[in-house]
Amino acid sequence: MKLNSLHLKLDEIDRKILEILQSNVKITNAQLSKDIGLSPAPTLERVKKLENSGIIKSYHAKLDTERIGLGVHTFVQVTLKGHNKKNIDLFLAEINQIPEVIECHHITGSGDFILKVISKDITSYQRLMLEKVSEIEVVDGLQSMVILSTFKDSKVMPIPNT
Repeated sequence: MKLNSLHLKLDEIDRKILEILQSNVKITNAQLSKDIGLSPAPTLERVKKLENSGIIKSYHAKLDTERIGLGVHTFVQVTLKGHNKKNIDLFLAEINQIPEVIECHHITGSGDFILKVISKDITSYQRLMLEKVSEIEVVDGLQSMVILSTFKDSKVMPIPNT
C-alpha cells in the first residue's frame, strides 16, 4: 500500500481481502488466509494495515429492521434558511443528536441535505419530523419521500484497480 494523492494504492491481495471481508466480516483469519493464498501471520498483518490506514473503518452487524420494529424508512430533503457555515454547523449539531437519522448527506441541487430516516411507524415518523427535525432553528423546508420497497441495499463497495 502506497500513498497516491488522496488514496492508498492497493495490490491484488489487498483488494481480495477487502472483497471477502465486505461479504463475510465473521470469517476467521485462518479461512481468510486460505482464501487469499497467504499464511495466517501475513494475512493478519495486511488486515491490520488496512484498518490502521483507515481503509477499513469499522465492522457492523446488518440488522433486519422490520424484525426489530423499524418499519418506516424515508429520505428527507432538507433546505436551510441560508446556506452558510453557521447554519450548516447548527443543523449538523442538531441532526447528529437524532438517532432515527441514520444518514445525513450534504447535496447539490434544490436542497441542502438529504437524510435517511428510520422509524417504527408513520405516527412516530410524523412526530419526529414535527417535534425534532422541523424544530431545528435553521431548517426552512422539508420534503419527505417514503421508501415503499427496496430492491438493492448493498453495503459492498466495488474495489477499483488502481
